[in-house]
Amino acid sequence: MSGMGPYRLLVNGEPVEVRVPGMRRLLDVLREDLGLTGTKEGCGEGECGACSVLVDGSVVDSCLVPICQVDGHVVLTVEGIAGPSLDGGRLSPLQGAFLETGGTQCGICTPGMLMAARAY
Repeated sequence: MSGMGPYRLLVNGEPVEVRVPGMRRLLDVLREDLGLTGTKEGCGEGECGACSVLVDGSVVDSCLVPICQVDGHVVLTVEGIAGPSLDGGRLSPLQGAFLETGGTQCGICTPGMLMAARAY
């Protein structure tokens, strides 16, 4: 199950197919192969949560998940929480609340915090 794919998943509402080694981290696929750089790497050990995304609605540390495990699943990243239309720079209500209340750190942890709050 760790071949070169193809691996098909739904990322932020869009169907995606990648041909990468099956053990490639979801984090790396999102950032390097799909250009979704909102998800950040903090510790790389699943301890900090900076790389959190939602898989089928559940929070996961994308640094610990090989792409072969999300084949056929739905992935939501911080880029997708405002919905399919990001025209005009609109933020989701959750992103707006973080902005209004100063609910951020240095910026590396914020995407993961948004995703965990979204799941909550």
